Amino acid sequence: MKYIGTTKEEALQNASEDQQLPVEELVYDVVDENEAGVMIEVYEIVDIIEYAQNYLQEAVKSIGIDCRVTPSIKDDIIRLKIDSDHNSILIGKNGKTLQSLNELVRIAVSNHFKHRYRVLLDINGYKDDKYDRLCKMARRVAHEVQKTKTSVTLDPMPADERRVIHNTLTNMPNIKTESTGFGKQRQIQIIYVEK
Repeated sequence: MKYIGTTKEEALQNASEDQQLPVEELVYDVVDENEAGVMIEVYEIVDIIEYAQNYLQEAVKSIGIDCRVTPSIKDDIIRLKIDSDHNSILIGKNGKTLQSLNELVRIAVSNHFKHRYRVLLDINGYKDDKYDRLCKMARRVAHEVQKTKTSVTLDPMPADERRVIHNTLTNMPNIKTESTGFGKQRQIQIIYVEK
């Protein structure tokens, strides 16, 4: 939706009142700026989801695979479920291709709208199954840490998987989790703490 003002601030204020959102929560682009005034285009979450869906479909199509993408949003995460005749190729070994596609779409969306968004791609419940396995493994390791009082460092993993482990162990007695390292080598430490 487009808004006009004599200054950018006035256009933003007009958009804020119309959208009933604080100015700092608006995602917008300056479309035109001249001596007469400023025109901005304000994006809604449906615009952002549609962009993510189209970008993903075009990216997959560029490697010669047709897919169907079903978008949704939950807990401020843009979720894109993919279905194709080549799901195993799109998942890749240990989910590496899916993780790379996820990163590509996340960066494209964040750069296009100049705002950071969380994006999660999934194919046939692959991510949900992986999260379940990670939760079970994290609980098992945390119980071992409680018994031995010795901290354990897990293998490096992507941010979404680390977040699942942090959330799983948040309320576990005598257990604290911390992410350490940088980039692709970022990993979680499960640490024993006295009450």
